[in-house]
Amino acid sequence: MSKKWNRWTYAVVGVLVLLMAGLVYAWSVISTPIAAYFPEWTKAQLSLTFTICMFFFCIGGFAGGMLNGKIPAKLTVWISAVCFFLGFLIASRANSTTMLYLGYGVCCGFASGLVYNAVMSTMLGWFPDKQGMVSGILLFGFGFSSFIVGKIYQAVTPSGVGVAAWRTTFVMFGVILLIAIAVCGFFFVKPMPEDLAGLAVQKSEGMRKAVGIEAAPLEMVKDFSFWLYFAWAVLLSAAGLALISQASGVAGEVGPEVNPGTIATVVGLISICNGFGRLFFGGLYDKAGRMATMSLITLSFMLSVGVIILALTVKSFALIVVGFICTGFSYGGVNPMNSAVIRSYWGSKNYPVNFSIINMNLLLSSFGSTIAGMLYDRSGSFLSTFIAMIGAAAVGMVCNVLIREPKAKN
Repeated sequence: MSKKWNRWTYAVVGVLVLLMAGLVYAWSVISTPIAAYFPEWTKAQLSLTFTICMFFFCIGGFAGGMLNGKIPAKLTVWISAVCFFLGFLIASRANSTTMLYLGYGVCCGFASGLVYNAVMSTMLGWFPDKQGMVSGILLFGFGFSSFIVGKIYQAVTPSGVGVAAWRTTFVMFGVILLIAIAVCGFFFVKPMPEDLAGLAVQKSEGMRKAVGIEAAPLEMVKDFSFWLYFAWAVLLSAAGLALISQASGVAGEVGPEVNPGTIATVVGLISICNGFGRLFFGGLYDKAGRMATMSLITLSFMLSVGVIILALTVKSFALIVVGFICTGFSYGGVNPMNSAVIRSYWGSKNYPVNFSIINMNLLLSSFGSTIAGMLYDRSGSFLSTFIAMIGAAAVGMVCNVLIREPKAKN
C-alpha cells in the first residue's frame, strides 16, 4: 500500500471515533443528574432533548453526505469536534431547557451525525472486500458507547437536588471530544486506487450475491426495493427501541426482589449484546448475502421476543436475562445492514448521501419507545408491547422477502 498505515489502522480509528460520538445515546443516564438538579423540569421536557438530538443526528448525517467530496474528510471530522465542544459547553451552562436543547440536542446531535457519516464513508472505502464485517466492527464502537460512557458518567457525576457536578462533567466531555476527535481526524484519508490493488476482485460472497448499481440519491429513492428495506429498518429499529425503553420496568416486574444494581446490569446486557450482534451479522452478510442475513436477524428477533413473553408469563427472571441477551444480539444486526446494503445495492459513488438517507429511518423508529409507553398506559401490561414487536418483525420479514436486487448497468 502507498499509504503509511495498514488499512486496519483506519478501522481502529473509526471505532474509536464512533465510541466517542455514540455517547449521545447515553442520554437516559446522562439526564438523571440534570433531572435531580432541576426537579421542576418534567420527564417530557427532558425526553424532548433526546428527540431533538436524534433529529439533528439525521441532519448532521445528511450534511456530512453532501460535504463528502467537496471538502477533505478530516475537515468534516474537525468541524464535528468543535460542534461537540460547543454543544457540551452550552449545555453545561444551561439554566433553561432551551439551552439544553441547543447544546445537547442541536450541537451534539449534529456533531454525532456529521462524524458518523464521515467514519462510514471514509473507513469503509478501505474495505471493498469486507463491507459487512467492517461495518459491524465500526458500529460495534457506536453501539457499545452508551454502555461504557454511561458507566463512566455515573462514576464521576454524583446526583442530587442542587448537585451541579454534571456541569463539570459536561465541560470535561467537551474538551476530551474536541482533542481526541481532532487528533483522529488526521487519519481520515480516502484510499487511492493503488491502495486497494488486489482487493477489488476479492469480493465476498455477500457482495457477489448483491451486484448493485451506481444510483444517485433520487434514483435510489425511486426504487421500490429501497422503500421495502427502509420499512424493514424502521420496523426492526422501532421494536428494538421499544424494548430498550421498557427493559427496566420489565425486569423489575418479573424480579421485584432483585436489587436495582443487578437490574441495571441486566438491562445493560442489551447494549453489550447489541454490539456483538453488529459484529456477527456484519460478517455474516459478507458470506451469506442480504436475504439470508436479514431473514436470520428477523427470525431470531421474533424468537427472542417470544422468550421475553414467556418470561413475563411464568415470572422467570432467568428467562428475562436470556431474552434480553438474545433480543439485543438480534437487534444489533440492523445497523450494519444499513451500511452494507446501501453500498452494495446502490453503489459507492453516492454512498455518503445515500447512507444518510437510509439513516433517516431513525426519525420514525425513534417513536418506538413512545408507542411502547402508550401501549403500556392503555393495557397496563408489558405484554402488549412485545406482541406488537413480534407483529412489527413479521411485517419486516414480508418486506425482506419482497426486496429485489437492483440490476447492474451494462
